[in-house]
Amino acid sequence: MAAVVLGALFLGGCGVGADEGGSGPRAINWYAFNEPGGSYQEAVDDCNKQAGDRYTINYVKLPNIADQQRELLVRRLAAEDDDIDLMGLDVIWTAEFAEAGWLKPWEGERRQVAEQGKLEGPLETVTYQDRVWAIPFTSNTQLLWYRKDRVEDPPEDFTWDEMIDQAAENGKGIEVQAAQYEGLTVWINSLIAGAGGQLVNEEGEAQVDESAARAAEIERKLATSAAAPPGMSTNREDQARIGFEEDRSDFQVNYTFIYPSAAEVGEDFQKKIGWARYPRTDKDTPSRPPLGGINIGVSEFSRNPDLAFEAAECLASGDHQAIAAEKGGLPPTTESVYEDEKVTKAFPFAEELRESIDSAAPRPVTPAYSDISLAIQKTFHPPEAVEPSGLVDKLRTRMEK
Repeated sequence: MAAVVLGALFLGGCGVGADEGGSGPRAINWYAFNEPGGSYQEAVDDCNKQAGDRYTINYVKLPNIADQQRELLVRRLAAEDDDIDLMGLDVIWTAEFAEAGWLKPWEGERRQVAEQGKLEGPLETVTYQDRVWAIPFTSNTQLLWYRKDRVEDPPEDFTWDEMIDQAAENGKGIEVQAAQYEGLTVWINSLIAGAGGQLVNEEGEAQVDESAARAAEIERKLATSAAAPPGMSTNREDQARIGFEEDRSDFQVNYTFIYPSAAEVGEDFQKKIGWARYPRTDKDTPSRPPLGGINIGVSEFSRNPDLAFEAAECLASGDHQAIAAEKGGLPPTTESVYEDEKVTKAFPFAEELRESIDSAAPRPVTPAYSDISLAIQKTFHPPEAVEPSGLVDKLRTRMEK
């Protein structure tokens, strides 16, 4: 399937290259996932109007599965394909693409534009070796969702241990993402960061300490308790959503897509849902929620880099972030946009969302991220069999390899 899509992209790309004759607007090709709400297309149309005859952005739609997006981009960039001007980059690709020489850095005034007013979490995802490699566009994070008709509002210092104990006592579950895939890495990374640890230091070296064992303790405690949902070791985001909607759980950690979905359940189910910040790993340390999102990078091989930077700035503007929130359910990366009426209407929990994204824990910024993630998944799966003792050395060895 990926090969067929790649072939289609190569064929489609033949007609959207830059105008080398100078007789019309330059074509700027933006390769990004097919955003189903239409917000990305609206941003493209708006920027094209603003550009007049200087450039025209072509929205080249990639598959919605991140691994397929990355594969298609990597193949083209490795071949130094100049058909790509802009890329919608998953937050975990920055270091890999920068290290490979596929991105142009944002320097001088451009760097100021990329950084201006941005929340701290998204800003970390575009920074590698003290240089900025993309402009933050849309973000995402997980909140703690709970049945407010059955449990009390959790306190600010609510911990995973307290949540597990309460759910088990009530005979209800806690929905998490614990299959052997990227979602498990997201969970474990946030648990480790919430204990004050990190997996990769600023020098790009493995830095595994007892915070990894603490993460394993929580994972195993849930997996072996009465609060473990059915099929926990194979559950992903959508299985967690369904389990919560089917009344088997009082708590769920998940992305914001579950809220509009709850409106379709019926019987005022959405009104029964409360939200709070991600649970703490340890009582005295604020949680570090997960962090996702899409940044916009300029290809090293673009034939029109100056126009590409200009187009990227337009696409990632505050107005277009607000539209992405309204139509696509994608949280903004610029702090002031959270006051926009489009955002507050789309997200009744906008303030909690902003605080979570600002204090979120990026996954390790390293060119070796894909292999790091696989090492984490292998070490922490299956959840019920994880042994905290000895885990630190095991994980460190795998990450160093």
